[in-house]
Amino acid sequence: MSLVIYAFAALAEIAGCFAFWAWLRLDKPVWWLAPGLVALSAFAWLLTLVPSEAAGRTYAAYGGIYILASILWLWIVEQRVPDRWDVSGAFVCLLGAGIILLGPRG
Repeated sequence: MSLVIYAFAALAEIAGCFAFWAWLRLDKPVWWLAPGLVALSAFAWLLTLVPSEAAGRTYAAYGGIYILASILWLWIVEQRVPDRWDVSGAFVCLLGAGIILLGPRG
């Protein structure tokens, strides 16, 4: 279930940040900020739903999922094909996130 929450959180965070990017860098109208703020609020709320005893561990594991989602956003939304460095970097980060998320705790 955590992976599903992380995936939705990543989508919300990227969409929210992209709204600001579009306003500031792509000359989109200021009203783009309204859905961006809603998306960023949803992102923060979603991370609170991850079952974990420590916020820092939750955020650290989320980092790998966020990076993968960012590479997918690059490919699907921005229509730029990820290169081998994008893909290999995302794989390394996902591996790290998996260790943090699934590692045995004492």
